[in-house]
Amino acid sequence: MKIKKSLLYIILFLFTAAILLPFIWMVLSALKTQDQIFSYPVKLLPEKPTFENFISIFKDYNFLPALLNSSYIAVVFTFGSVFFCALGGYAFEKFDFKFKKILFIILLGSMMIPFEVTMVPLYALFNKFNWINKHIGLIIPGLANAFGIFFMRQYMAGINSEIIESGRIDGASEIGIFVRLILPIARPAIASLGIMFFMNSWNNFLWPLIVLKSEDKYTLAVAIRAFNQGMRTPYNLIMAGSVVSIIPLLIIFLRFQKEFIAGIVSGSVKG
Repeated sequence: MKIKKSLLYIILFLFTAAILLPFIWMVLSALKTQDQIFSYPVKLLPEKPTFENFISIFKDYNFLPALLNSSYIAVVFTFGSVFFCALGGYAFEKFDFKFKKILFIILLGSMMIPFEVTMVPLYALFNKFNWINKHIGLIIPGLANAFGIFFMRQYMAGINSEIIESGRIDGASEIGIFVRLILPIARPAIASLGIMFFMNSWNNFLWPLIVLKSEDKYTLAVAIRAFNQGMRTPYNLIMAGSVVSIIPLLIIFLRFQKEFIAGIVSGSVKG
């Protein structure tokens, strides 16, 4: 048994090291100059750590507005998506209406369609709405996310319907029941879904790259890509920008990791 445990620990350690190594390389490369990154023989640690890369991306490039843009878009997108997905999951689970099963099958089927398939018609539609080069074009798509509705429906299945009936008996409206009774109970699932939606919006690259045209509208992912405008790719600046971009994600995950795990576990058990 001890040999098996030791072998298991070694395997887990190797997997962890493989996962962390690119992250460690990125952080250390952000503290190097361009020449140090490509020095031979390869050195993991910087000879003379410097913070000039971090100063440069904020001083010489349009990085601070991009940081604020990503924060605004991710927060609005997350709150809107979580609310509508919770509302949709609640409706599909606790209400009976015409074509309910057919609509839910269509909803699940939409999860199998890659975003690249709908990208061109979505761009044409947004162009008619005059939403190109506007942040609303990044917020509206995905507000009623099929995966989010399915996820919340699975969690809603574990909520006792007697709570809803009690609210109706007390004279509460349907919206009041949803906001005051259902949402507090579904807090673990909401936290899990919120973290996933925030990360998805924060790291989104392809759609912002297509929609946004002005530098003052850029998100972080597009702003980092904009570093590469010359003959030589400034990997030191790209690494510095990448380090800055993941700090909010780390803070949010570490803050809500208990709720995230609880929501995932409870949702899978109740589903």
